[in-house]
Amino acid sequence: MFNLLGSARKGARAALAIVAAAALSACDVDLTQVGGGGGGGAKSDGGAVNVALLVPYGSASAGDDSLARAMENAARLAMADLGSGKINLTVYNTAGQAGTAASAAKQAVAAGADVILGPLRSDAANAAAVAVSGSNVNIISFSNNTSIAGGNLLVLGNTYDNIASRLMSYASAQGRSRVVVVYPRTAVGQIARSAVVKASAGTNVQIVGDGSFEFSEQGIISAVPGIAQTIKDSGATAVMLTSDSTGALPLLAQMLPENGVSPSVTKYIGLTRWDVPPQTLSLPGIQGGWFALPDPGPVAQFNARYRSAYGDSAHPLAGLAYDGIAAIGALSAKKLAMTKGNLTQSSGFKGVNGVFRFRPDGTNQRAMAVAQVTNNQVQIIDPAPKSFGFGGF
Repeated sequence: MFNLLGSARKGARAALAIVAAAALSACDVDLTQVGGGGGGGAKSDGGAVNVALLVPYGSASAGDDSLARAMENAARLAMADLGSGKINLTVYNTAGQAGTAASAAKQAVAAGADVILGPLRSDAANAAAVAVSGSNVNIISFSNNTSIAGGNLLVLGNTYDNIASRLMSYASAQGRSRVVVVYPRTAVGQIARSAVVKASAGTNVQIVGDGSFEFSEQGIISAVPGIAQTIKDSGATAVMLTSDSTGALPLLAQMLPENGVSPSVTKYIGLTRWDVPPQTLSLPGIQGGWFALPDPGPVAQFNARYRSAYGDSAHPLAGLAYDGIAAIGALSAKKLAMTKGNLTQSSGFKGVNGVFRFRPDGTNQRAMAVAQVTNNQVQIIDPAPKSFGFGGF
């Protein structure tokens, strides 16, 4: 991984390559059955719910097997919390392929699955949903791509829309109402920018300028002086950085202050997690800046329990599998079937990342805390809401 404590410029090219590869792989996913399941049917009688878990075992992509194992482990941890006899889990390996994920989904439905949890990436999730669209079986995918949501497909991953909404609402409340969005000229960058623009609607935040750049080391270096001038000329009171720590963030956080955009005057806000990896917190431009993260309390409890159960640290995405099982278990406890109406109940669910709910359009809303970087440390300045209908929602 890119060394954030060393020269930002020296490592930028390698980091950008990593992010580009990650962006391409974010449309991938997985198959091969490894578990056994029972019969299907609506569980209004309170019987065990048959859940098919689609994860990327067998993928050629590095790290996918360990991610699949972490997700299965988290799902089984959630099952243990529900108690025995509540869920029958069948695990299907998707091998990093959309076609394989579609075949796995068909297998799962034929075997009597009441609901499908997974797969991870957007193309696989979409393929699986299309494959079983006539079955009345819903899919709770781990994707955060809102463009695939709808019909029988729900997305469980934390979305740009959700993060941007939390941060823009907070910025509005704090009087940071003139925002310049800084983003790469890529498909993902455009999605991120659109999320910020959408989130500003309904607040008193105005998007007063754009600062885009070519997604390369030299592209960032060349664009920063002009971006800095845009920020100053627009009278911006905040700048939204959409890039993460393995991409453009280190260079932007170093060079924008060097070009006169002082963090003490213009609030830096991040659309991505600035505490991953922890070295990111030492970047000069983000001192005093804001970013959003899940409620740290439940996350810490889950991580401790996961380590105790499996002797290893949980993958950052493992909690999604726990959350999915938690939602299914909550409905099952009320003797409710896994219908779209029940899955999108307005009261939502409680998971390791805090409270969340699915919207009727298949997207989700998650409770987020707002954090500030203070002396290279994370300081929660606005806690995550504990339920829907209150502050932050």
